[in-house]
Amino acid sequence: MGVIEYFRPASVTEAIELLGRHGPELLVMAGGTISMPLITDGISAPERVMSLRATGLDSLERGSDQIRIGATCPLQRLLDLDEVPLLAEAARETGSWAIRNMGTVGGNLFAPPPAGDVAVALLALDAVLVLAGPAGVREVPLEAFHTGFMTTDLRSGELLTEIRLARPRGETAFRKLGRRRASTPAVVTVASRIELEAGEVAAARVALGAVGPHPYRSTAAEAALAGARLDATAIARAAEVAADTADPATDGIATDWYRRRMTRLLVGQTLTDIAALMGDPA
Repeated sequence: MGVIEYFRPASVTEAIELLGRHGPELLVMAGGTISMPLITDGISAPERVMSLRATGLDSLERGSDQIRIGATCPLQRLLDLDEVPLLAEAARETGSWAIRNMGTVGGNLFAPPPAGDVAVALLALDAVLVLAGPAGVREVPLEAFHTGFMTTDLRSGELLTEIRLARPRGETAFRKLGRRRASTPAVVTVASRIELEAGEVAAARVALGAVGPHPYRSTAAEAALAGARLDATAIARAAEVAADTADPATDGIATDWYRRRMTRLLVGQTLTDIAALMGDPA
């Protein structure tokens, strides 16, 4: 049986009411770049679908100290976000021009590995998610949102409405390895952000994609960098720890062995890139 009801709510309030009325059987989508291929291939057969396109969640607000991104903001709009080059680069590496125009920032957070490149960058930027539901609005750090493979902290009846992040401090770098040069699933994705104080690492973020059940921060690699000079020794140690603590899977794109090896390489490359930007010899 195909879709028997299609809903296009005009507000978040209406969307939450519909979700409460129909429950988890209601397929929620915006761009449809994840859901539609599954429907077309017969893998998914929802009877009720709700589009968020008319809910007004496609905003992108640049404040003096904070960036606010609506959940249905198209990925393509991030390419012009010059004040957050890490996010712009991650969006540029996500799919084709057509996918970026249809796909949304919020949807990218629900993409199964090895997808979700923008989610990796948002992790390195300490993004916070705004979730709205029948009990009200709550904020959840992105690093706490993913709880397992295709599972999240999203409660019954809730919708992701906004992603918030402070204007980044320090320097950032992004690297993605795929089987092709463009529009390719990731073998490994790495986003790093480093802040220095008196020549030592005061804050470190090393986020990884495609090497675990969901995008995550390598807290072990971050701990290895804390208080160290961003030199070749510290970079090598952090890259080694990131690879050793990764949990990659073998699929049609790459083996777990290769993903682990490339994690070490790409983490080292992002940190070396940042060291060069900061004038620290690595």
